[in-house]
Amino acid sequence: MKIGFAQLNTTVGDLPGNHQKIFNAYQDAVRRGAELVLTPELAITGYPPQDLVFKSRFVPLNLEILDKLHAQIGDVPLLVGFIDHNHQPSGRPFHNAAALLQRGRPIEKIYKSLLPTYDVFDEDRYFQPGETLRALDVGETKFGVTICEDIWTEDFLPRRLYTQETVGALVEQSAGAILNISASPFNLGKPARRFAMLSGLARKHRVPIFYCNAVGGNDQLIFDGNSVAIDADGKLIAQLPPFRETVEVIDSEKRKSDSPIFQQEPEELFHALSLGLGDYLAKCGFKSVVLGLSGGIDSAVTAAIAVDAVGAQNVLGVTMPTQFSSRGSIDDSVALARNLGIRCLKISIQQTFEMFRNQFTELFAGLPENEAEENMQPRLRAMTLMAISNKLGHMLLTTGNKSELAVGYCTIYGDMAGGLAVISDVPKTKIYDLARWMNREREIIPANTIEKPPSAELKPDQRDQDTLPPYDLLDQILELYVEQNMTARDIIAHGFDEKTVRWITRRVDLNEWKREQAAPGLKVTSRAFGLGRRMPVAQRFVD
Repeated sequence: MKIGFAQLNTTVGDLPGNHQKIFNAYQDAVRRGAELVLTPELAITGYPPQDLVFKSRFVPLNLEILDKLHAQIGDVPLLVGFIDHNHQPSGRPFHNAAALLQRGRPIEKIYKSLLPTYDVFDEDRYFQPGETLRALDVGETKFGVTICEDIWTEDFLPRRLYTQETVGALVEQSAGAILNISASPFNLGKPARRFAMLSGLARKHRVPIFYCNAVGGNDQLIFDGNSVAIDADGKLIAQLPPFRETVEVIDSEKRKSDSPIFQQEPEELFHALSLGLGDYLAKCGFKSVVLGLSGGIDSAVTAAIAVDAVGAQNVLGVTMPTQFSSRGSIDDSVALARNLGIRCLKISIQQTFEMFRNQFTELFAGLPENEAEENMQPRLRAMTLMAISNKLGHMLLTTGNKSELAVGYCTIYGDMAGGLAVISDVPKTKIYDLARWMNREREIIPANTIEKPPSAELKPDQRDQDTLPPYDLLDQILELYVEQNMTARDIIAHGFDEKTVRWITRRVDLNEWKREQAAPGLKVTSRAFGLGRRMPVAQRFVD
């Protein structure tokens, strides 16, 4: 059978735009011989719609579009994701649903059975789970229809999340193949792990699986695509490209590839961040960005990602030196701008800094200078960048990484100010990996930027490592504490120095209040601050 995969980049809430995108993809697939066309989960509304579902006209309008699509569809069926009302007298108000549309036949609906309520997911807030599983006839094939989480049930995961096995139950109903429409968010390495799970599932139940995933960025989430068709032996039939909207028709009888191809980590990370940034800007109505260039590696990597996402002509860099800024940092910023082909403004904040500091001469008399004076500088830089943003219409990007955000090595209302935190879920060690990958063919990130000791340059001869543990050590401990949820005691038992571990974990806990006020950040690890990690600010737990 020839199955059309519409790996679409939908926009949450853009119901007319999503409708047109779905129909155009359907027509394209049918022209190329598709006998069935698949779209991602909640393709009509975009995923995740969150509390938009409670707006009085949101779900009714999505149902009107479902009816319009039904009237437009020809003899080739379309499987499309949408939101339906729960017509029962109890339970959540809606269903996460899939509809099989075909000319001359009533709409057939399937409801998602397994609703994720972990990590970034909160579907139980909105949706009532489907109570029955049903295979649908399409031509001569009986397909078991599943929606995203419905297939994440088997023994191929580190921990079984559900007792129900939807695929096994559908195979018992004589389903000859499984369809899955999905909106599976990206994190590093997940495409390969997802394929391994799907392959094992197909092999276990001796059934082909056709998996259509969403692609694109919606707020902090990035969807990688990587839709696949897998035969009953668990072998790859075909794979759609990552991080790119694509319509392809796949013949289930013809294998195009023996094994899937997944990008290596730096490349995968770069394309995910570029897609997430580009979509965030476009879907929020921005065409250009501004960011501060410090001569450091974080702002350099962020600028390079921005150029890939929106083009060099739409990226403005600003270097804002004070008396503590080294000549090399300014030169490195200019060299980066030249390598990237972006404009770079130099706006000194030295005079403003002196005037501001002098306002406190009487109040601070007799007190030594400390972080109060140091933090005046990033806050003045934030004011400068926000003035440019307001006047010229550029979105301000923050440039802080996950390691610094974790332990609070950042300035609230200063370098944390902005519209999007592009690399806030990327540990410092991976920032260096990204920079070296960007330089694989030619120098983009200046060599001096990569090689010099990182510094905030807020006081004489300052180095990050004066305050922080070495980044390779810091990132190892942060991964265990933040992403694996280990306690300090557990981490110490793994052989790490107790004093260092206690300092890091305490700093993470103490700086929750800062992260509560941070710009939204793109999620690329298994546990991101913000949407992916919910911790109380006022709490006293110590292990």
